[in-house]
Amino acid sequence: MKKMVCFACIALCLSLAANAMADSIQGRFGVTGRIGFLVPADSEFHNSPFPRKSGTDTGFIGGGGFIYGIDKNWAVELDITHSEFRANDAFGFEDSDFATTNISLGAQYRFINLPVKKLVPYAGAGLDILINDFSPQLGPNGDVDTVAGVHLAGGVDYFVLKQLAVTGQLKGVIAPDADINDALGRKIGNFDPSSLSVTFGARYFFK
Repeated sequence: MKKMVCFACIALCLSLAANAMADSIQGRFGVTGRIGFLVPADSEFHNSPFPRKSGTDTGFIGGGGFIYGIDKNWAVELDITHSEFRANDAFGFEDSDFATTNISLGAQYRFINLPVKKLVPYAGAGLDILINDFSPQLGPNGDVDTVAGVHLAGGVDYFVLKQLAVTGQLKGVIAPDADINDALGRKIGNFDPSSLSVTFGARYFFK
């Protein structure tokens, strides 16, 4: 599945390659909306004599944020995304739904003045606050600790107009395990909020 994500991002880059130099976003403020899918890491339950790995399904992710160009190459970005996915017990005893809201602050380096038209690749990194949630299929809802992580991202912006760009991004998040607690506050497992996601969307610049 992760190979498919990489191939999708590469295909996006190739399909958007066209003509005319893209404008720098230096001193410009923009808003971003994005939607896509997320490949989460596996987690572990141990509310039985034997710890059980839970396989996770690919989930959907969506959200948006803000971007500001510091100079012709560097920009800062704030993104808030929400993802949901199903975890399947390895022994078939229990399925659970997880959700993560990611508040992500990062910087990106933008490759401008390339010999391709309207296309601006970028690479970025930053910090993430991961607010997690847990809902078992059987029994009352529990909770998962909030943790901090880091991300690496790469993508492309294709400027349809001076103020409007379509965007595609591949992003990996690495974070420590968070405790999974049942409704009584007892720890019943470890949730790994690390993930790989691919998203598509649009950016609108006000200046």
